[in-house]
Amino acid sequence: MQRTKVAVVGAGAVGGYFGGMLARAGVPVMMIGRPAFVEAVQRSGVFLDSYQFQEIVHPQASVELSSAADADVVLFCVKTTSTEIAARELARVMKTGALVVSLQNGVNNAEEIRAASGIEAMPAVVYVAASMPEPGTIKHLGRGDLVIGPQNEKTERVAELFASARVGCRISENIEGELWTKLVWNCALNAISALGRVTYGEIIASEDAKKLVEEVVYETLNVARAKGIHPPGLDDPKAAIAGSFRIAEQMKGTRSSTAQDLARGKHTEIDSLNGYVARLAAQLGVATPVNHALYTLVKLYEAGFPKSH
Repeated sequence: MQRTKVAVVGAGAVGGYFGGMLARAGVPVMMIGRPAFVEAVQRSGVFLDSYQFQEIVHPQASVELSSAADADVVLFCVKTTSTEIAARELARVMKTGALVVSLQNGVNNAEEIRAASGIEAMPAVVYVAASMPEPGTIKHLGRGDLVIGPQNEKTERVAELFASARVGCRISENIEGELWTKLVWNCALNAISALGRVTYGEIIASEDAKKLVEEVVYETLNVARAKGIHPPGLDDPKAAIAGSFRIAEQMKGTRSSTAQDLARGKHTEIDSLNGYVARLAAQLGVATPVNHALYTLVKLYEAGFPKSH
């Protein structure tokens, strides 16, 4: 039986981890990323520096998106700021019948991919604490599982693929709600970690920061309710707040992806997180002053970056 070929488009911390785990299980993986990453992988492989194990794996690597042409499954891991361009280019090269799985932050990536390229991407909710301290090295500090849905032949196929690599991949009939659950956590923690330049653990060690988290959770859930979204397990705001603190504890040694981007002088995905909530809230007539403030402060920070980023 022919093995499923996987391409990781936008191989960074997230794509490097999940693609690396698949490669570790013997799945043929092509990682497509920036030159420094590709050079490191071609030279020495991907070093998975996990809290569970340390291992070097040797996937293929390329800077050319055309290298995804023979993939059966594409893990779409680019930053949301690059979704439109990458989706259009991918549509030109991917083979008929290939499955595209969006492993991105935010709740509307599948719609953005479809609008840009016509590709019917599968949304996935990603839970992993990972960073790339240097090209080719993936530091894994916590979790490492996915939620996809709804139940059908395609989602079952993807779940089986990840199960073969011992990566948890749950299928949900309420994938929109699941995406919003992750959005609640991201809005509650990412910008605070970035602007405070602190880890998740340092956030929950501060009573003032915890109060800020609570306000963001209340606001984001209010927007979800106004839109008719039901994030599973978050009907009670107190449970949602407790969940935010639990996520922070599970990933306490990690700084958010937003924090990592700002530290490297890169533009963030804040438009898809607190910014998305604030824009949608304005359309629905819901007040979200804390989400809007966090979004605005991150955008002001980014405004000082060179235009080339």
